Amino acid sequence: MKLISHRGNIIGPDKDQENKLEYIISALDKGYDVEIDVWCLEFDGFYLGHDFPQYPVSVEFLKNDSLWCHAKDYNSLNKMISLDIQCFWHQKDNYTITNTGIIWTYPGMKVGEKSIVVCPTIEYAKAMRTRHLYGICSDYVGLL
Repeated sequence: MKLISHRGNIIGPDKDQENKLEYIISALDKGYDVEIDVWCLEFDGFYLGHDFPQYPVSVEFLKNDSLWCHAKDYNSLNKMISLDIQCFWHQKDNYTITNTGIIWTYPGMKVGEKSIVVCPTIEYAKAMRTRHLYGICSDYVGLL
């Protein structure tokens, strides 16, 4: 089962560090996959950031199979798909599917072997560790 750091967080949310390149690399270096928020600006390339584009990032960096790129808009999704970057888009859907066929699933919904449970509480994530899932995405992967 993959443990996926939400925006680089490992032991809890850190709004000041989330989606910063160094923070993401630190989580990757610890062996976690990482979900990141990605924007593609038409004339300025790719950026990371939750609510708006903040931190420039290269296409080469995004082509890492350990990154789960959450496209923040249609242009970003379309561009990442065209570049074969692992990505998905969602808002408040119970389920969304990545371009690699993995199902991102909100807590409390039915899950299976292709499911990643997204941002559960520590207690819920620990309970899900006993299930046959593809992965868990959480701010607390270091505590599981």
